[in-house]
Amino acid sequence: MVLTRVRAALAKPFMPVLFFFGGVTFDSVTLTRVDRLLDNLVLFAYLICLGGLIVFTGRAARAARAAESPGRVGEGAKPVVGSVWPAPLVSRAQPYVPHAIQFIFGSLFSAYTIFYLQSASLTSTAVFFGLLVALLVGNEFLHHGRVNLRLLLGLYALVCVSFLTYFLPVLTGLMHPVVFLLGAVLSAGLVLKVALLIHQGTGQGDAARREALLAGLPGVGVVGVLVVFYFLNWIPPVPLSLQFGGIYHQVTRQDGDYRLSFERGAWYQFWKRADDSFHGEGPAYCFTAVFAPGRLQTTVYHHWQHRPAGGRDFATTDRIAMPVSGGREGGYRGSTVKQRVAPGDWRVDLETARGQIIGRVSFRVEEAGEESPAEFVTIVR
Repeated sequence: MVLTRVRAALAKPFMPVLFFFGGVTFDSVTLTRVDRLLDNLVLFAYLICLGGLIVFTGRAARAARAAESPGRVGEGAKPVVGSVWPAPLVSRAQPYVPHAIQFIFGSLFSAYTIFYLQSASLTSTAVFFGLLVALLVGNEFLHHGRVNLRLLLGLYALVCVSFLTYFLPVLTGLMHPVVFLLGAVLSAGLVLKVALLIHQGTGQGDAARREALLAGLPGVGVVGVLVVFYFLNWIPPVPLSLQFGGIYHQVTRQDGDYRLSFERGAWYQFWKRADDSFHGEGPAYCFTAVFAPGRLQTTVYHHWQHRPAGGRDFATTDRIAMPVSGGREGGYRGSTVKQRVAPGDWRVDLETARGQIIGRVSFRVEEAGEESPAEFVTIVR
């Protein structure tokens, strides 16, 4: 009686959405840092469990098709599911597997959203998030009608690449295209392995392997698209993230703390913590705090760009290197300075060596006038 009620509740149309947002909520509460070992072990366990559930789903779908069309099963074919899982177990578990898949996808996508948004700027990375949203929408249709195995494998490829893109730099302490490509190859291999396991033990030999490769091609295609995105700088530069950034009249260090000087705002501008409007010719300091995992040693750049009044495009004036050592909770702090800044719009992009944008600081330079004098604020981080 209780089992019947549970199955009836799970059959409600709103349940997939509930399980999806359940995964999102769970990760939002439990996740802390991108380099925390326990968090990454949990996400890795999700990937392994998800792969197993996709194998289960695919083999169950093949068994259902074989039962509906026994004449299509080749001579000598073996049971599709029973060779791995007993039939009673399959019949009992099958109603719950789609919801488990939905929950894990929700958990993984929410984790990646948290981690990637920390490293993303609203520039070229919008394309990556567009793809993420499109696949999230596709995920909502996984349980309507027959199982779409190719869609499942495509989504699995996305979550594998998204995990390895930041986890391998955390593990190795290196941010390099070779590290990303290694993660892409491993992800494609995982997708193909899952596809082969779905068709393993069917007794159909080469035909089963060909069918498995065809099923895995969409997932491999997703990996290929993400590789293109990476070299177009459309993927956020995880695990780096901008913790704090602003423009100041002066930056000094005293007893391990930084004193940042900026113009006092009007009485109602209580939120003002930097020179969004900069008066005078300079010097202008760009101060940033960049989070990086403990083992990561890399170089980032302050890319200063200027657009004069009435201009259409920004032009590069300086690109100044700044070494970063990882591990500090508040981020690795540093600043660069430009001695003279012309009137107009300015922006300083915090970039990796490859030009991936970690964050952006924008400000406008105006002629010196009757502005309020600068005041000092101590930032302890």
